[in-house]
Amino acid sequence: MDHHQHSIVSDEVSVNGFKTSLTLTTDGILRWSDRGPHLRQLSVEKEVVGFSTSGRLITVRALVGQRSLVRKRFVFEPVSDDSLRNLCDKIQGYIHSLGRPKKLFIFVNPFGGKKSASKLFTNEVKPILEDANIEFTVQETKYQLHAKEVARSLDLSKYDGIICVSGDGILVEVVNGLLEREDWAAALKTPLGVIPAGTGNGMIKSLLDSAGEPCTPAHAVLAAIRGHKRSLDVATIWQGETVFFSVLMLAWGLISDIDIESEKYRWMGSARIEFYALKRILQLRKYNGSIRFVPAPGFENVGEEIGSCVDSMEPLKPRPHGYQGPKVDFKSFNWRQLNGPFVSVWLHNVPWGAEHTMAAPDAKFEDGYLDLIVMRQCPKLALISLMSKLNNGGHVKSPYVVYIKVKAVILEPGPRAGKSTKEGIIDSDGEVLARGKGTYKSNLKSLMVYDKLQVVVDQGLATLFTPPV
Repeated sequence: MDHHQHSIVSDEVSVNGFKTSLTLTTDGILRWSDRGPHLRQLSVEKEVVGFSTSGRLITVRALVGQRSLVRKRFVFEPVSDDSLRNLCDKIQGYIHSLGRPKKLFIFVNPFGGKKSASKLFTNEVKPILEDANIEFTVQETKYQLHAKEVARSLDLSKYDGIICVSGDGILVEVVNGLLEREDWAAALKTPLGVIPAGTGNGMIKSLLDSAGEPCTPAHAVLAAIRGHKRSLDVATIWQGETVFFSVLMLAWGLISDIDIESEKYRWMGSARIEFYALKRILQLRKYNGSIRFVPAPGFENVGEEIGSCVDSMEPLKPRPHGYQGPKVDFKSFNWRQLNGPFVSVWLHNVPWGAEHTMAAPDAKFEDGYLDLIVMRQCPKLALISLMSKLNNGGHVKSPYVVYIKVKAVILEPGPRAGKSTKEGIIDSDGEVLARGKGTYKSNLKSLMVYDKLQVVVDQGLATLFTPPV
């Protein structure tokens, strides 16, 4: 053992009848020997999920491996009862010092994505939580906005975190529910986690990818139970008195049309997106309208200057309770403007919009800015090549793409160029925010109307469980 790793405890044990000493070092490594000279080790922080005792046996439960994690058990038999107590106290003490969650509230969305969330929870999530001795309460969501209602009234003092076994939809509902509480500021300190079980999975993909980890349920569970946290910017989208809190993105134009309208090809399975994307590029639509924005430092020369002559569109009357939106003085900002027609407008809070779409490679979870990705003119062949680079973020290097960071945006969507009777679809966090005239399912009611809306981001408002980077 090298000299600067002092041991917290080192006691004799037998492993499969072979006597060795089990050591826990001050930097949290459990070490022992197998038969022969093989030194085995486990990092308590990274690999050990939990342990239990039965009689005089200690069973350490771990998740090991890089790209694919495997559940493993290691059984040690200390030589005496004192030794057993000593080892257990010290290992437990070390695990305790890591600040891991002990009780979790878990939403399972049985309708999301491939409709496999319940099975995924039973087979892949629950066994790991049990290995970690974590108590949990499970709530299956029964209808849209069910999770939002629960989050609005849940007794958060009973839990160390909330986990969503779903795509991004349930996470968005939970954040919106927490922001409507009287105690919203305290409620938002509750860490949220996502286990990928939906169609979107943009948030958990962004979190795991930022730590160089693959987007799998096991890695996502491990990220949650290890208890590391980071804060997350939340954008407030206003229109009159209607408010929606967004944590992922807002899309209008090509991307939104592909996302929402491809639903009519659901029978094609996962190929529907590629198929419909090609169809939409070949019959390209452009939308009139304008985007006003407050650029982040370094992007002040994009678009044209319009000074500070922007009226605030903040709601006239305050909301009855809950978070009122960012406190900003619109007049003090220096606004810029981009005019259409637009092929596509995308506003992003995190890098990945979905598991294979790295929309905003420079996006950060907590920098207080949104990434704005705008495409105006683009030849079809260039557009096809550009869309094929979405899986690694290469599209933002295209001369046809404007990619900047912004603090606030006023989006004024217009009709389709050359077809004034047809409008577009605005989509936020995977749900339709507004459907214009003549759009797919435009008879359905949506939260907002296809008209001017305003987006302002508030830095680090929510809290996420995150893999350590």
